[in-house]
Amino acid sequence: MLDFKELEAFVWAVRLGSFRKAATRLHLTQPSVSERISRLETTVGELLLERAARPIQPTMRGREFFVHAERMLHQRDEAMKLFDDEEAFSAPLRLGTIETIAHSWFPEFMRRLTERYPRLTIELTVDYSPVLNERLLGNELDIVLAMNGYSPQKQIEYESLSPYEMGMFVSPRHVKQLGESADTWGKQLPFISFGKQARPYAELVSYLAEQGVANPRIHSVSTLMTIVRMTTEGLGIGALPVATVLDEWQRGELYRLSLPVPLPAMHYDVIWRNANHPRFCRGVARLAQQCACSYAQARRADMTTTLFSGRWVTASASSGTTEAMH
Repeated sequence: MLDFKELEAFVWAVRLGSFRKAATRLHLTQPSVSERISRLETTVGELLLERAARPIQPTMRGREFFVHAERMLHQRDEAMKLFDDEEAFSAPLRLGTIETIAHSWFPEFMRRLTERYPRLTIELTVDYSPVLNERLLGNELDIVLAMNGYSPQKQIEYESLSPYEMGMFVSPRHVKQLGESADTWGKQLPFISFGKQARPYAELVSYLAEQGVANPRIHSVSTLMTIVRMTTEGLGIGALPVATVLDEWQRGELYRLSLPVPLPAMHYDVIWRNANHPRFCRGVARLAQQCACSYAQARRADMTTTLFSGRWVTASASSGTTEAMH
């Protein structure tokens, strides 16, 4: 088997025409250079250098082999650049994300990711967290932006992303109806949530049980935008990430329910297998964290400005009225 150190000794001896100069270039002694070349000649089974010539010259076979030796060393150097220069990363990145992220800060993340790694190409998959985690473990995806807890922790690494505040929203046409009785919001209107595979669905079921809402009707929907559309059309109470419907709330297309106990926030992570390129994956993770944090801060700032006109709805059991608040 060819040894790169032996190839280097041979190539530099030919280039410089001297064992002494090759030894200086490689920070070796002359005997070490000579020994490495001798081992290479033993491996290939032929003499590669005319040692008696001054300067040293390759044999006929040596001249032919020199071209291949240079090419092998060049290819080695190019391969090692992948690990020295992360910005030169050019392999397709098989990236998975949940839809909530895809419709929030993901476009900015993609822009910054391709700016940082200009040779990178993305193969994007949008799906539920359990599916993304399963495909990650099966080496079908490299990095996922999803909920954690579905994969053996020993096989993965992850970094936390900014959580999503969750809220319940209704169409303006239901504002009056919500004040008719304390139980209206849980009995007369169905809820609209993500598909049953998604953790937000299970979180909603648990939340409603804790609030004493027995046997709620829940429409499970596979896409975020469909949930938003169904809610604005008055088909039920949408359990939604607040940041993703801030514009609809601001425009008065949706009213937000003021709940006695807030819905639990949704927590997401950037996850990769620990067998993957660690430095590159951590770099991508840090970039995702920055984009998620910037998005969350910007949306919070939008909600706290005096110009924000999103309306709240509070159902009152004692008075039987509904209060719409700016």
